[in-house]
Amino acid sequence: MIFSEFSHSWGLRHLQFLYLLGGTVALRPYVFIFLGAYLLLATLQLGAGRTLAFLVLGYLIAWTAEFCAINWGFPFGEYIYIPATIDQELWVAGVPFMDSLSYAFLAYASFCLALLALGRGRWQGWGYHLEETPKFLGSFRVLILAAVLMVALDVVIDPLALRGYRWFLGQIYGYPEPGVYFGITLANFGGWFLVGLVMIRVLQILITRLPEAWGTWGRRAFPSRALLGPGLYLGILGFNLFMTFWIGETLIGWVGIFIYTPFLTWLVLQVCARGDS
Repeated sequence: MIFSEFSHSWGLRHLQFLYLLGGTVALRPYVFIFLGAYLLLATLQLGAGRTLAFLVLGYLIAWTAEFCAINWGFPFGEYIYIPATIDQELWVAGVPFMDSLSYAFLAYASFCLALLALGRGRWQGWGYHLEETPKFLGSFRVLILAAVLMVALDVVIDPLALRGYRWFLGQIYGYPEPGVYFGITLANFGGWFLVGLVMIRVLQILITRLPEAWGTWGRRAFPSRALLGPGLYLGILGFNLFMTFWIGETLIGWVGIFIYTPFLTWLVLQVCARGDS
């Protein structure tokens, strides 16, 4: 009898988990599109083992940071999650599952764009090749620029997310007091920089210090592979800018464009100038 009740209870919990997992995907399809792109592109570049390891570790780092922030105000400052969808999607101890999950592909994309900006690359026909030595991949310069690029993405993402009630994201979080940047606090950006540093350093360690034979299944070398991760970054940026304009927040959208225009102009000129050698 006790075993039967336990089995019934476990079965209900299992069904509820599957229902909430399905709801998470249905409510946030764009997150899982970007996640799928990360899994594919990172596997081609790093191998499946490193890709999955960073997804798990990145999620744990991000979730820990968000859990600490909503309870003690560090590292993102004080903010609250609004549990309007707690019966429709997965939440983990007061934090939406999809929110912490997204940090992994944001960090990976930022890392790849930093590599493209700082690395030694060359064109061979239509293929672009980037030197990826362990020293360069694990360098302090790449770490700092990648963390800054991750914060820059958040500068565009968070004002849009704060207005989630005006599009299909929904109102999932807010601040006790509105911040100075379109409602976002400066502490939030400081927290993103700190978390970005930790996550990207973990990614660097996974890439440079794990044995080469560990987790390299799926890794492929082909022309212009180095452009795929930056493409993911630009895809995420483009989606958020599009949605910002779509909900009528033209000022926020133009500010985002003006922030990125100098860097992206410089980057395109740099990459185009790296001719055949």
